Amino acid sequence: MTSGSTTRRGERTPAQTLPVARIAVDVALPPHLDRPFDYHVPSELDTAAVPGCRVRVRFRGKLVDGLLLERAESTDYGKELAFVEKVVSSERVLPPELHELARVVADRYAGMLTDVLRLMIPPRHARAEARPSPEPAPLPDAPAETGWSRYARGTAFLDAVKAERPAHAVWQALPAEDWPARLAEVSAVVASTGRGVLIVVPDHRDVTRVRDACAALLGGDGVVALSAGLGPAERYERWLSVLRGVARVVVGTRAASFAPVRDPGLLVVWDDGDSSHTEPRSPYPNVRDVLVQRAHLSGAALLVGGFTRTAEAQLLVDSGWAHDVVAGREVLRATAPRVVSIGDGDWQEARDPAARSARLPSIAFEAVRASLAEDAPVLIQVPRRGYVPVLACGQCRQHARCRRCAGPLALPGGADDGVPRPPHCRWCGATEAAFRCPACGSRKLRAVVVGARRTAEELGRAFPGVPVRTSGGDEVLASVPGRPALVVSTPGAEPPAEGGYGAVLLLDGWALLSRADLRAAEEALRCWMAAAALVRPANGRVVVVADSSLAPVQALVRWDPVWHARQELAARTELGFPPAVRMATVDGTPEAVAALLDELRLPPGGEILGPVPLGDPDGEGERERALVRVHRAGGRELAARLAEAQGVRSARKDPDPVRVKLDPLEVL
Repeated sequence: MTSGSTTRRGERTPAQTLPVARIAVDVALPPHLDRPFDYHVPSELDTAAVPGCRVRVRFRGKLVDGLLLERAESTDYGKELAFVEKVVSSERVLPPELHELARVVADRYAGMLTDVLRLMIPPRHARAEARPSPEPAPLPDAPAETGWSRYARGTAFLDAVKAERPAHAVWQALPAEDWPARLAEVSAVVASTGRGVLIVVPDHRDVTRVRDACAALLGGDGVVALSAGLGPAERYERWLSVLRGVARVVVGTRAASFAPVRDPGLLVVWDDGDSSHTEPRSPYPNVRDVLVQRAHLSGAALLVGGFTRTAEAQLLVDSGWAHDVVAGREVLRATAPRVVSIGDGDWQEARDPAARSARLPSIAFEAVRASLAEDAPVLIQVPRRGYVPVLACGQCRQHARCRRCAGPLALPGGADDGVPRPPHCRWCGATEAAFRCPACGSRKLRAVVVGARRTAEELGRAFPGVPVRTSGGDEVLASVPGRPALVVSTPGAEPPAEGGYGAVLLLDGWALLSRADLRAAEEALRCWMAAAALVRPANGRVVVVADSSLAPVQALVRWDPVWHARQELAARTELGFPPAVRMATVDGTPEAVAALLDELRLPPGGEILGPVPLGDPDGEGERERALVRVHRAGGRELAARLAEAQGVRSARKDPDPVRVKLDPLEVL
C-alpha cells in the first residue's frame, strides 16, 4: 500500500519491532483509494504509536490527521516509506472491535472507511483527554420486580440477558407504557453482570427521559448521555468516559450507535422507524442495521422496541433471528384506549352527516369536551406545522405556485394593521398578492393542508378560556402539566402529559397516507400510535380522521401493529421492495448515472429499474435516479460491486459525482 508521499530519513530510523504503521488518513479520498496507507514508525515514537491512536502524517505534501489501525512487520509498497510525523495522543480512540464494525458498516453500505470513522469518533479536545477519569461506578443490583412480566417472553428475555446469552427480541410496548422505565430495568439487569448497555433513541427529549430513568436505578455515575446538543468538549469528555469504562450504560441519539461501550451485553434501539435514525451523511447507515451488525460481531443481545413495528423489524422475527416480546390480548384490552375513526359506519353519518367531510366533526368535539370536563389535557396531532402551508386554486384545485420560481404558495398567518398577510412563496419568499391560476384563471385560493398554528387558532375560538399550546418546529415542548389544555402538535413533537391525555385527535389523516412514498402507511401508523400511546390507560379516547377501511386505521383501532407489519412485509415481498430485497438508489446527472450502470457488474438475479428523471431539485442541472435490486442473499455482493463501480469512475476521474444509497428510506 502506498504512503502518498515520502520523507527524507535523515537521522530517523524505523522502530525495531513492527516498524510499519497502517494509517487511515482523515482526508476526502476518491473511492478507488479506500484503503490504509503504510508509513514507517520512527524509533522515538515506538512506544507512543499504539494501534487505535491519533497520529499526524504527510499525505500528498500536506500534514494531515490519521488513525493508526495496526502495526506490521513489513509492507508490500515497493518504494521508500514516509515516517509518521507525530503521535497526537496515545489514547486508543479506535479499539479493534470498533475498527471491525466501521469496516463492516462501510462495506454494507458501499461506503468508505474514513467516512464511517468520522461518524464514529468525535473531534479531540486535549483538556478533556488530559483529565483523569474517575473509578467505574460500582455494579448495581438487579431490580427485584419489573414491568416486563406483562409481556409474553418478557421475563425470559431478562433471564437471557442476565445469563449473558445473545438474545434478540422485538418488543411491542403497550399503550401508555412507561417505556423509559422498562429500558432502565433491563439496563440494570445487564449492568449488574458488569457488562455494558447501549440505548439509541430518536431525539434529545427521549435521551433525557431514558437517562433519568436509568439514573434512578443505577445511580448517575453509571449512566452517560450522548447527543448532538452537547458542546464539543462536553461530548468528547463523556465519550471518553465510555471508552475508559467509567460508565456502563450509554443513552444517546443516532451517533451513539458507534459509542465505544466496553463489553456490550445489550444493544437497544427505540422507535426504529423514525427517520432520525438514518444518518444523512455518507454512507447513510441506519441505527437498527448498525446495531444488528454490532450484535453479530460482539455477541451482545439486541432489543428493537416501539409502540409500532416496521417491516424490517418484522423480517427479523419472521426469519427466526429475533423473538416477539408482546403482551397478550387480555392485558392489551385492559390498557388500550378506545379508538374511533371517522367513517366507522352509517351510525356516525346518522349522528353527524358532515362527519366524512368535516375537519373536526362533532364526535371529535365531544371527545374534547369530555376530556376537559375531567380536568385532562387534549392532544391534537396535525401533519404540518405553520399556518396554511399548502394552497390550491379555489376553482380547479390545482396547486398554487409562484410565478417567479414555481415554488408552492403558503399563508404565513397573522395580520399587518388588521389586514391579513398575502400568500408568499415557500421557496423564494416572494409575496404573491395578485394570484391568478394559470389553468383556469381563477383568483380564488383554498387551503390544501391546514397547519398547526391555524388549527390552534381555530380551536382557541371553539373553546374560549381553554389554554392552547403548540409543539413543533423550533419550539418543541418537553412535557405539559395534567391540567385542562389543548396541545396542538406535529408528528414527533408530542409532549407527554402528567397523568396522560384525556383524548387524542389525529387530524388530516389523508395528508400522511397520501404521500408518494413506499413507507407512507407504515409512517402514518407510527405517528398515530406514538400520539395515541400518550392517552390515559383504559379510559382515554382517540379519534382519527381517516377512512376506517384502510389497513393502518384498522391496525390503530384494534391496536395491532404486528398485524400491520406482517401485511406490509407480505406486500413488499410480493412487489420486490425492501426489506424483502436489498435495493440501492443511484442518483446523478443522466451521463453519470449511465456511466456507473455501464461499469456495474450485477450480482446473479439483480436487476436495474429506470433510470427516471428527478428534475432539477438543487438548481445544478437535471438529475436521474436508477434503482438496483437483488435478493437479500446478494446484498453484500451488490454493495461490493457498487463500490467497485464507483472506484472505476473515480480512477478515471469522471467529473460528475453519483450518490449511491443502499436500503434508503426514500425509494419512491
